[in-house]
Amino acid sequence: MSDALFSVDFAGPHVTIQDAGRKRLMRYGVPASGPMDRTSFAAANVGVGNPACAPAIEVSRGGLVMDCISGAATFAVTGGGFVVEHGSTLTGSWTVGTVRAGERLAIRPGHWGSWAYLAFAGQIDTKTWLGSASTHALSGFGGGKLSKGHTLTVHTRLGKSYLGPIPCPIIARPRSELRVVLGPQERFFSKQTIETFLSTSFRMSNAYDRMGARLQGTSLVPSVALDMPSEPIIRGSVQIAGDGVPTVLLADHQTTGGYPKIATVLDIDLDGFSQLRPRDPVRFISVTPQQAIERTRLRAETIAGYLASLVRRRSTLS
Repeated sequence: MSDALFSVDFAGPHVTIQDAGRKRLMRYGVPASGPMDRTSFAAANVGVGNPACAPAIEVSRGGLVMDCISGAATFAVTGGGFVVEHGSTLTGSWTVGTVRAGERLAIRPGHWGSWAYLAFAGQIDTKTWLGSASTHALSGFGGGKLSKGHTLTVHTRLGKSYLGPIPCPIIARPRSELRVVLGPQERFFSKQTIETFLSTSFRMSNAYDRMGARLQGTSLVPSVALDMPSEPIIRGSVQIAGDGVPTVLLADHQTTGGYPKIATVLDIDLDGFSQLRPRDPVRFISVTPQQAIERTRLRAETIAGYLASLVRRRSTLS
């Protein structure tokens, strides 16, 4: 391996180092963090020969511009439909290229998507916290947020066989229809309110970050007093505040909460949900717990097959 040194010329909000997440610590009050779109994150890493869980850079719609000061690095960009510029090459995301000393690598928002992933072939030199490089946005613990003037060292592994486009699977596109299992506090809402929740179209609001996304639409006011004790919550919980506004909790969500959860979004739909933009429509579709299990298993098989195809394809590129 050799080293490549990068200097950050510009970084929008929420541009951070992430790995697959901080596992098995929520019981101690530690959020899992990790990428907002886990499928695209894994594809970026596998696309350059890394383990799917290796640290990479999550880029928000604010974009990222870095200058390669020394060395060279093979990289992959996946996620939303962003615009990628490196050296004299202009392309879209879902691509693998090489950036060399004296060249600029820029990732800017395109026509769709809210998050892109930048993985380098090799290893990013980064800090860890509690065994993970994932950055918790509110505290800054983990690999950290990138900002102008930040330098980044990558222990690189160059390989011509990695260069080329990465197929963007249908499952990586934004998803506006979210399958949910009702509960665990659907009893806090009237039958009419639950019917409204399942039959009404909501919209993504501007109140959207790594912790969660507030939705705009018909108010879903609970029918009882909000005096329930705080209890564990998970990624995908649809939490209803006293004003009746639904919030879908995401990667940096808190570990406990005292607002009722009208439903829980299937984990397999959250990657696509995270790629929606403000004002995009959102609808909820109720499924049974058994249907949720069956569809989750099917999606896991689909993702595993897709990542395996990237490994096979990478070995045949010239």
